[in-house]
Amino acid sequence: MNKLAYTVFVAFWASMATLFAVSGIASGERAQEPKTQAQQEDVLAEITMEELARHDHEDSCWNAIDGKVYDVTDYIPDHPTDPEVMYEWCGRESTEAWETKGYGRPHSRRAERMLEPMLVGRLKEK
Repeated sequence: MNKLAYTVFVAFWASMATLFAVSGIASGERAQEPKTQAQQEDVLAEITMEELARHDHEDSCWNAIDGKVYDVTDYIPDHPTDPEVMYEWCGRESTEAWETKGYGRPHSRRAERMLEPMLVGRLKEK
């Protein structure tokens, strides 16, 4: 009987230790989950129109699109149009160009995903 009680006792505590370990691992994974877009926007730098305007050339090209500011400088050589098309919008509010591509068609979801890593801040409201 003592062997059985001892075995049950050890099994119980081993199960409890396993539960605590799994719980700790799971909570650690939750802590590393990506931030939501709203959380990311809370920590973004505020970019003024004046600062945006300073990035108006091929060596530093920033665009403001839907209130967010993106550094597209490194992407310009890979853009499917001539670089001059993008240079025209450097240092400016570019939502219209983004939404219409100059002839009424918006950029694709793929283009939106490509833009995400270029985010540098949000445009400061006046």
